[in-house]
Amino acid sequence: MSSKAVLSWLYFVPFVLFCGQSAAFGADIDKAKLAEIDTAVEAAIRRGDCPGAVVLVVHADAVAYRKAFGKRAVKPDAVDMTPDTVFDMASLTKPVATGTSVMILIQQGKLKPEDLVSKHWPEFAANGKDKVTVEHLLLHTSGLIADNAITDYADGREKALERVAALKLQAPPGTRFVYSDVGFIVLGVLVERISGTPVDAFAKKHVFEPLKMADTGYTPSAELKKRVAPTGQRSGKVILGEVHDPRAFKLGGVAGHAGLFSTADDMARYCRMLLRGGELDGARVLDAKTVKLFTEAHAVPVLNKDKTEGKGARSFGWDVDTSYSAPRGDLFAKGEGYGHTGFTGTSCWIDPGTKTAVIVLSNRVHPDDKGNVTRLRREVATIVAAAAGKK
Repeated sequence: MSSKAVLSWLYFVPFVLFCGQSAAFGADIDKAKLAEIDTAVEAAIRRGDCPGAVVLVVHADAVAYRKAFGKRAVKPDAVDMTPDTVFDMASLTKPVATGTSVMILIQQGKLKPEDLVSKHWPEFAANGKDKVTVEHLLLHTSGLIADNAITDYADGREKALERVAALKLQAPPGTRFVYSDVGFIVLGVLVERISGTPVDAFAKKHVFEPLKMADTGYTPSAELKKRVAPTGQRSGKVILGEVHDPRAFKLGGVAGHAGLFSTADDMARYCRMLLRGGELDGARVLDAKTVKLFTEAHAVPVLNKDKTEGKGARSFGWDVDTSYSAPRGDLFAKGEGYGHTGFTGTSCWIDPGTKTAVIVLSNRVHPDDKGNVTRLRREVATIVAAAAGKK
């Protein structure tokens, strides 16, 4: 059964109106307030929350703030962070690569949110998963486990996907929100099965190339690796230019849940596309109605910390209002925006009401997987919202 959208049409009206306005409309933002971002990031670095970061703010279809802080690398050698640093985006892969690709297939009429996953991947119906839909996967309400055992990936990609298809559900579809890497691995498989093209190549052709996101993609080239921020360690060596996520790594670096690399500048182009109703610089990636479908909020049943049942909100690939909403900060209105985080220390939050996007990219897992940028994400978003006039 389809989830009932909880984002009212009134929330969407400002977004529709903005799509027809020039970049000068509402271009004012408090630059002095934005300068407080410097203090927040520098404090996070001193606390050891991350070695460095790049923060970029989009407002009224323009870049209002862009700055690099700290170090890109501290081991084996110290390297300064630069604004064009390439980051392992981790779970931002879910909405930016996989989610957008799924939306394009829906737009093309090749896929529907209500489609059973087994319609496109018959083997997936095994062990009671015959009622799981594409919508369930997008909203993380499929009942799938968050992550299956890493040993399931030990025998190559084909065998790993066979084991994913054979998994049992942890809960009936639609009954509980559980953030699931496995669900987006499945969506990546669907993109490939329906389009005949792996998700990395599909996203490159239909999203990144049209948007001129030249530094965005999976498995960075040798040249691009010169600007990649290292992450944690694997087999005693610093990970550089390879995906940090262990399951994506076992899948050859290309998966629906992780594996994407990008820069703040490229992410700004992507966010501007969404804020403009699916188009940027004459290149239309999504129709306006598809952007609405992609980003509108749906109620999801969550389990509160005290084990009581509660209500949260997700969109088709994005967080809206759950325990993962730190990048919204304290001032952007609940239910009106959407965003996502990445385990490596990346995040973005998009607020259509103020025509604003907040991009915080760090490699907080470098060099020892011990950093934590939850506080920084919240502080930066709160500063930006205040600068944009939210109180």
